[in-house]
Amino acid sequence: MVDSTALRGSAARGRDVLDMALVIPLQGPAGIFGPSCESCAALAAQEINAEGGVLGRELNLVPVDGGRSPAEVATEVDALVSAGAVQAVTGWHISAVREAVAPRIGGRVPYAYTALYEGGENRPGVFLTGETPDLQLGPTLDWFSGTAGVRRWTIVGDDYVWPRRTATTAARYLRRIGGTVCDEVFVPLGTTDFSSVVHRVEASGCEAVLMLLIGDDAVAFNRAFSASGLDRDILRFSSLIEENVLLASGAECTRGLMTSAGYFEDLATSSGLEFAATYFREFGNDAPVLNSLGESCYEGVRLLTELTRRAGSTHVPTMMSVSEGLAYESPRGTVEVHDRHLRQRVFLAIADGLTWDVVQQL
Repeated sequence: MVDSTALRGSAARGRDVLDMALVIPLQGPAGIFGPSCESCAALAAQEINAEGGVLGRELNLVPVDGGRSPAEVATEVDALVSAGAVQAVTGWHISAVREAVAPRIGGRVPYAYTALYEGGENRPGVFLTGETPDLQLGPTLDWFSGTAGVRRWTIVGDDYVWPRRTATTAARYLRRIGGTVCDEVFVPLGTTDFSSVVHRVEASGCEAVLMLLIGDDAVAFNRAFSASGLDRDILRFSSLIEENVLLASGAECTRGLMTSAGYFEDLATSSGLEFAATYFREFGNDAPVLNSLGESCYEGVRLLTELTRRAGSTHVPTMMSVSEGLAYESPRGTVEVHDRHLRQRVFLAIADGLTWDVVQQL
């Protein structure tokens, strides 16, 4: 939360500082991701300031708790923008929050949304660094069908916009490749008891589960799923699962669990290894674990900086006019902006206890 004192302090610094709201979950099911998101964003800001800042201005991150209700988050972000206390917004938060925040910003300042999401966002001033189903989900379902022979799926998701729309996309794609959705189950955010859901999965006759669950909900499902013994015969895939969830689930609950993402801590690329070395050198070996969601916040800060430098200001129409084709080096390798989305490589990985074993590039 940002109090009035922080707002007055920000305004007093004037034009020598560029204040950027960092909207990340500090509570709720997604709160498990918050420390990693905060650390990665802080590293980006430190590097940018060491380079001389953004157009000669020091970059300052203003934290906003994105784990509250979408309306509460949107109200705070709107207040910050209206007061001139922030000149840009970024961060990882669920799509329900983005759906509330983006209209309230209304294109007054640039907004880099860093989470993987369901696709289709095109409001003015919104730039997107996360993976989309065309890069992440479709190629994964192809791999399961062609390599593993898996075509029968049950979908288990939290009940909000990202899981609902992603489930629709997955069902449409599966029909095209001869696959089937055996059952769909949606639960409220914050669900802890998945016993009835596990029974439905078992009864569905599926070969794999498409998990569209957030943070602590994914942890609870993994534990219930493994306790039932279904992990002996049924695979699990989630496009939104990372090292924090592996650690919280426990090594005994990750058998047959797979994911895909643009970044993994254990991805053996020069850019990825260099980022990891810098991160742990800065924050120490006890730092929050590196993962794709946290690293996405590094991308959001870096993308807005590169766009601002290219545009010469944070003027949204100018930034939109110069964004197409913008390319830069990141922990994900060379990334490039197309239609205000970051195009990037995506990799498939399987859980090996508490770490990810990257199988191949999709």
